[in-house]
Amino acid sequence: MKLKIKFLDLEAGGKPVIILSKDDAEELGIRSLGRAKLHSGKKEMNAIVNVTKHGMKGYVGFYEEVKNYFGLREHTEIEVETAKFPVSLHHIINRLKGRKLAAEEISEIVKDVVEGNLSEIEIAAFVTTLNNFGLDLDEAANLSMAMIETGDRLKLNRKIILDKHSVGGVPGDKTTILVVPIVAANGFTIPKTSSRAITSAAGTADRVETLMPVELSVDEMKKVVEKTNGCMVWGGALRLAPADDIFIQVEFPLSIDPMLLPSIMGKKKAVGATHLVIDIPTGRGTKMKTIGDSDLLAKDFIALGRKLGIKTQCALTFGEQPVGHAIGPALEAREAMEILTREKYVPDVIDKAVHIAGMLLEMAGKKDGEALARETIKSGKAEKKLREIIAAQGGDDKIKPEEMKIGDYSLDIHAENSGVVLWINNADIVEVARTAGTPKDHGAGIYMYKKLGDRVNKGDKLFTIFAEKNSKLISANKLLEEHEIMGIGDKMEMLIHKVTELHVHKKTFILER
Repeated sequence: MKLKIKFLDLEAGGKPVIILSKDDAEELGIRSLGRAKLHSGKKEMNAIVNVTKHGMKGYVGFYEEVKNYFGLREHTEIEVETAKFPVSLHHIINRLKGRKLAAEEISEIVKDVVEGNLSEIEIAAFVTTLNNFGLDLDEAANLSMAMIETGDRLKLNRKIILDKHSVGGVPGDKTTILVVPIVAANGFTIPKTSSRAITSAAGTADRVETLMPVELSVDEMKKVVEKTNGCMVWGGALRLAPADDIFIQVEFPLSIDPMLLPSIMGKKKAVGATHLVIDIPTGRGTKMKTIGDSDLLAKDFIALGRKLGIKTQCALTFGEQPVGHAIGPALEAREAMEILTREKYVPDVIDKAVHIAGMLLEMAGKKDGEALARETIKSGKAEKKLREIIAAQGGDDKIKPEEMKIGDYSLDIHAENSGVVLWINNADIVEVARTAGTPKDHGAGIYMYKKLGDRVNKGDKLFTIFAEKNSKLISANKLLEEHEIMGIGDKMEMLIHKVTELHVHKKTFILER
């Protein structure tokens, strides 16, 4: 059937999508979310079909992705016919029945995900069955390799390439900004790719972006690493394992994360990592609640690393409270800079950073890595290296912590009674920070003056909320009326809270990778 092209000025998130009239679709025998094959000269494409009852008869509506692929003028005729469903869909159906998938089948699914040949419903079915039936080690390894093969790779002529990653869940974790320059200053290569925040107050890419550009190409990233030994860039701009970004879009609304292991390890393999430390924050409010669960996850990471040729170790870290005092992109980057410039001593941030950096340095052959990492900060070598990386990535390498822009609107929260800080609710802190504007508003966030075990007198300042817009500050303050993010008392009380009626329980979902 020949139909005239109509441009819709709509994007489909990278997928090839078209719109047909109900009459034309019925004549072709295509239902909504079915497939159509488009032909024009030597170019052809399989596209997912949406159907409309309003107008469009005799026309095919092109989303931007299809328009850009064919490069045809509007009202030009194009051949449209029924297309077969992708073979990968049959593999997904078999997985729904609980059958294990072979490497070739997984590869075909991931390839069709990246090329846009599967609809959101079909991808959701695949992700859901992985969540319900679980992934064995072979499938996880095959998924990692499939995600690597469908994207770009960073190729460095280095024998040892170090990397680190956190599974997330604890606010204020700016340790990457310390670990990368510590490792690089000691002569080792660490090409760090990071994500933006999905459910947290700030992702590493959001923090680093307040210091330097993070949206680099693979070639630009390579030049930075070859010049400075390290980098900190946003992985989403690199097309390393691009299938993962598509899977995340499906996982997030379903509050499931079955792709955690293959996603992380696939990205590390894509940058050529030979040695890797996985940070697993553990405690209430994090992804991993207990040490036992974290140990099991660590075992899986190490086993998968062996299959992929990456020597992997894991650091189980304390996650019962934010790391450091600052939460929010600019606040966290400023705190990291204050540590590296030796203007401020923040014990928990430094302790976590030097332990992770120390593990990496020891994996690379150095002795007493923790002491070496501490000395690298104390001597100023880490600061010097960070400024080199900032300059190489196009930032201002002369920037001072006090010059970093924080939100103009602020609100101090004071203690209503005296006592000791007994607990801190990480999830509520993140919710308040996001309501204040993080991570989009880089200057928004929370600065905490009191942490676990600190003595508090009535009227003491507990924390300050920062925002770039007054309306968001008001919203954050209103949210505080519904949440108690810090428990203060003279002794631990046995009663947590009373439940007297049925209510909807909202479980915190953490998706950061």
